[in-house]
Amino acid sequence: MATTSPPPVNLWVILSESKRIINAHSRHFLALSVLFLLPLCFSITVYPSVFRLITDQSAASHNTVSLLRRSLHNDDQQQPQPNTDSDTKTILLLVIAYIVVITVFNLLATGSIAYSVFQGFYGRPVKLISAVKSSFTSFFPLLATLISSNFIVLGILLILGISTLLSIKLIKIIQGFEFVYSSQAVSVLTTIVSIVVVIVIMIVIKLYVNWILAWVIVVVESAWGLTPLKRSKSLVKGMKGVSFSIIFFFATTESIMVWISTTLAASAELYEDDENGGKLWTNVFFVVQIVITSAFLTLLTLYNLAATTVMYMYCKAVHGELALEIADEFAREYVSLPFDDGKVPHLVSVAYNNI
Repeated sequence: MATTSPPPVNLWVILSESKRIINAHSRHFLALSVLFLLPLCFSITVYPSVFRLITDQSAASHNTVSLLRRSLHNDDQQQPQPNTDSDTKTILLLVIAYIVVITVFNLLATGSIAYSVFQGFYGRPVKLISAVKSSFTSFFPLLATLISSNFIVLGILLILGISTLLSIKLIKIIQGFEFVYSSQAVSVLTTIVSIVVVIVIMIVIKLYVNWILAWVIVVVESAWGLTPLKRSKSLVKGMKGVSFSIIFFFATTESIMVWISTTLAASAELYEDDENGGKLWTNVFFVVQIVITSAFLTLLTLYNLAATTVMYMYCKAVHGELALEIADEFAREYVSLPFDDGKVPHLVSVAYNNI
């Protein structure tokens, strides 16, 4: 009797498996989402409006001070200009606080959700205390890995930037300094910059496609720094198409959500400026859209982290590592993975195309 070959691993298979695990422990993942993901997504949603509000108030205060000084003094040139140092510090502190909040909650969410999905994939008990403990245990290894990856990306960008500047200098020397002001120079420089931008985008995409599993590896395998990046690159072999589809899908949907929220907030702000003197936060529509956007972003981020963890398991299955782990743990030739949807045993089978 011929056996039916399993379907190939793709985005839909990964999302279906993620949905199965999340639904099996819905209360657990809801608690983790409220603890870590909701503050993260709320900060992402509300930050553009807060930043715009502070900058607008700063500009308005400077205009008011300038008008008062001009009305009180005939010789405006002798008066000191308004000091913008305090406003610059406020904006800088706001940006730093935003980066810190986003980084902290993102790493905590990654540590807890990756651990929970990993446990749920095997059908093990998923406990909130253990997940929270994992989030704090994995925080500094995740931070070290994040810093390492950012240093690599920044190093590549720096090399490309220096190469571009040297190329432009070389063209100036060959063609003469008057070349800078010609129309031909503009087209050549535009072409060079466009090529560099395309190269940067391709390199960054390739790096993150290879590194998609690094954060799960930090949590599950207790590695950190460059080791998870190398390990992820080796596991992703044969699954780069799935990796790219996950990154593209979630990056696109989350970016659209943030863009819609920012656009609606800007429209509400303009309306409030005309009607109520700029009291944006009293606008019910603005508050509702912030809440809705934060909720959808929370759901998308949860599925993003879950899908990445599930892909990690499938990549291990592709490379023959999952069967060995199951054999070691359960001492069987094969094992069913139970889930809460009717307690029906679920067998993981993998088919893939080499990429």
